[in-house]
This record gives sequence, structure tokens and C-alpha cells, in this order.
Amino acid sequence: MKVANELKALEARLGHSFSRPELLVRAVTHSSMSSPTRQDNQRLEFLGDRVLGLVMAEALLEHDKSASEGQLAPRFNALVRKEACADVAREIDLGAALKLGRSEMMSGGRRKQALLGDAMEAVIAAVYRDAGFDVARAMILRLWGSRVQSVEADARDPKTSLQEWAQARKLPPPRYEMVKRSGPDHAPVFTISVQLENGMAAEATDNSKRKAEQAAAKAMLAEVEKG
Repeated sequence: MKVANELKALEARLGHSFSRPELLVRAVTHSSMSSPTRQDNQRLEFLGDRVLGLVMAEALLEHDKSASEGQLAPRFNALVRKEACADVAREIDLGAALKLGRSEMMSGGRRKQALLGDAMEAVIAAVYRDAGFDVARAMILRLWGSRVQSVEADARDPKTSLQEWAQARKLPPPRYEMVKRSGPDHAPVFTISVQLENGMAAEATDNSKRKAEQAAAKAMLAEVEKG
């Protein structure tokens, strides 16, 4: 199968030349472009998520041999979640190689976090199927770079930490509300507010609703810790 120029360029950025290029083609094919004769990347995404998880679990154990499961779990989640996969995808310009249907292309699909994260997992699976686990692991560790070493010593979810802070003081759970949504559909911007029963409030803005909630919770934790 002939590999298009953008896929050849992607191979160079991945540091892997496919002996079965059809795997890479499938990995970058979104469901909006699938057909009876053209498979999309959803099954590869499923597999790639597991390969990535094993590599990150091993890397974390190797990096910190004394960490407890309670410390490792949030670090692991920070490294394998869709946001992390999408960040890596942006660094290698994976979006430029995505095969999208017209509607997805017109709505900015090449920049969408969910599409990029899914495609990154699918590419991992494609490399694994093409060349085996050792090659896939080497690529993942190279692309994730210093993330394993720099992941926060306690990568605990700020929303969980804030909820536990409130529970310890017998307060109801924090309330999250969307203050504003702006920007085009393909690149929305969310402003989220979090409030505590004691009257304290904080807000944050991000292009991901989840990230805005996390940032608002982090801002609130900074405030309550001052007191």
C-alpha cells in the first residue's frame, strides 16, 4: 500500500517506518471516514490504550521504587488520560495526518482534543502490531519524554482534594457551574465557577470543561490553604 506524503512525514516524527503501512493508515482514519472497505481507528484505539497503560505503569515503577500504590495511581492517570495523549499528538502534529470526513474537517477536527487523543492511542497500537512491544515502548517513552519524571509527586485530582477538604469540615460537596462559554464550536472556551457552602468561590477558564473545573478547584484549594 502506498503511503501518502503526510504519513511518511508522520513516520519520521514517530521514529518508526512501518513494514505494514496499512496499520498507520487505519490508525489515522476517523470514524467519519470509515466505510465497508475502510476501517476506522476505534479498535486500534482500544488496544493502544492498554499498551500505553502497561508502558506507563512500568515506567513509574522504575522511576520511583519506593512509591506506594496510592501515590502511583494519580501519576498514572495523569500520564495516560486523553489530555496527555492529545498533548503528545499536538507535539508530533498528528492532526495533519488525520483522515476525516467533511463535517469533522469543517468543524476543526484536526485540533479536537478527543480526536487527537484517540488517534494517538491508535498509532501506539499500530506500532505495537507492526513491530512488537519493545519498539512501541521505546517510541512511547521517547514521545512522552520527561513527563514521567516531572509528573507531580502527588498528581491527585484537585477536585477530589477539594471535596475531601470540604468533607473533613462537614461541608456539602463543592458546586461547579458554567459561568460562560465562548469561542467557536471547534474551539470552545469554558469559564467554570466552584463554590463552597461557607461562601468561598473561585473560577477558571480553559478550552476543556474538565480542565477548567480542575483549575477552579486548584484555585480554591490555594485560597483555603491560606486560611
